[in-house]
Amino acid sequence: MIAKLYGVDSPVDLLIMGDQPCAKLADPDMRIAIVEDNETLANAIAYRLRDRGHAVDVLHDGEHADDFLAQDGADLVVLDINLPRRSGLEILSALRARGDGTPVILLTARSETSDRVAGLDTGADDYLVKPFEMDELEARIRALSRRKDLDYGAQEVLGSVTFDRSTRQVSVAGAALDIPRRELAVLECLAERRGRIVSKAQLIEHVYGVGADVEDSAIEPHVSRLRKRLAPHGVGIKTARGLGYLLEVTG
Repeated sequence: MIAKLYGVDSPVDLLIMGDQPCAKLADPDMRIAIVEDNETLANAIAYRLRDRGHAVDVLHDGEHADDFLAQDGADLVVLDINLPRRSGLEILSALRARGDGTPVILLTARSETSDRVAGLDTGADDYLVKPFEMDELEARIRALSRRKDLDYGAQEVLGSVTFDRSTRQVSVAGAALDIPRRELAVLECLAERRGRIVSKAQLIEHVYGVGADVEDSAIEPHVSRLRKRLAPHGVGIKTARGLGYLLEVTG
């Protein structure tokens, strides 16, 4: 029953999917954080979303999830309420207190109206009650993704540089700035997480695809060349030693 309910073929798939290699994709659609203490369910959701092209981080307790979201962040969070060490509502409250508007879907067995109201009032964007159909979760993720795109707009302005997400074009004062594909993917990843440190592992997943067998050092030449292209236009890429990179406006 649980296998069919969560979109996989057999209970065996639920047990082994955590060891499966991620699909290799040129550009993951979104980075989604799954915060769920039921490892079987969390892995089932992650397996389906990775298969759809998303980069997925799985966390099983509230304290680690809170730290992860504060430091690394995500494009969307699927968040269980009943978690060890810190509740989902506490995580959500802290997220909104930091001014982080990342879309959040609460995923919980609680079905009372008062529970839904409490979750939405705390700052959740949607609320899905277990048990659920995986197709419905995917539809809700797509809906929030569309809303996020409308909220943030298609263009990112960084100093004198404009990055158009819809066309993946970069320009300076209206003139096109030619950036090779992999450097452009680096810029895209850094811009999406502007103001947050982006690890080499995150960049590699975005540039080469989730599950790519690539050394961390492979990303360094792309970052170096992109840094040189952007520096004259008031955009810097700061190295956080041992942690990753941070995009910042310098002029």
